[in-house]
Amino acid sequence: MKKILFLSIFLIILFTGCENVKNTPTAKVENFLSKYQNRDKTVLEELHYVIDKDKTMNDKQKELYKTLLEKQYQYLSYKITNEEIIYDKAIVNIEIEVLDYKDTIKKVEEYYQNHVEEFPKENDYMDFKLQELKKVKSTIQYKMSIHLTKEDNKWKIEDLTSSDRKKIHGLY
Repeated sequence: MKKILFLSIFLIILFTGCENVKNTPTAKVENFLSKYQNRDKTVLEELHYVIDKDKTMNDKQKELYKTLLEKQYQYLSYKITNEEIIYDKAIVNIEIEVLDYKDTIKKVEEYYQNHVEEFPKENDYMDFKLQELKKVKSTIQYKMSIHLTKEDNKWKIEDLTSSDRKKIHGLY
């Protein structure tokens, strides 16, 4: 009987302790970023919703762009560099590494400005840009600060800034 009681108490302590370990700012950020890396259903639904609203691309281009961003998520890597907690607020500093889509877009735009006659159809430029993005293999590193707030004894990530979203997408 003592063994069962001891085992029960041990398991309660173990599970309670594990829950507290998961409820840290760093753990929340790691979970958040792993959803991108694993192409979580919710992340992909948001991505598809945003891209589907875009009026500058046709359906084929939208599908290719979704594929490119999913690839971006899959290859995203990160390192937690610091966690700072002050009462019910926290900041987790990270370094992320993503595919450098911004550099390619800049080069495509420069090329387009000097060769606009090569793109007679409305969709030619977008097709060219997406094909160039498919070739991207170079990466870039960014520093980010993820802000969290403790509500009901649980850490919650605050909305990302526009620049942080661009960093995740390699577009900053």
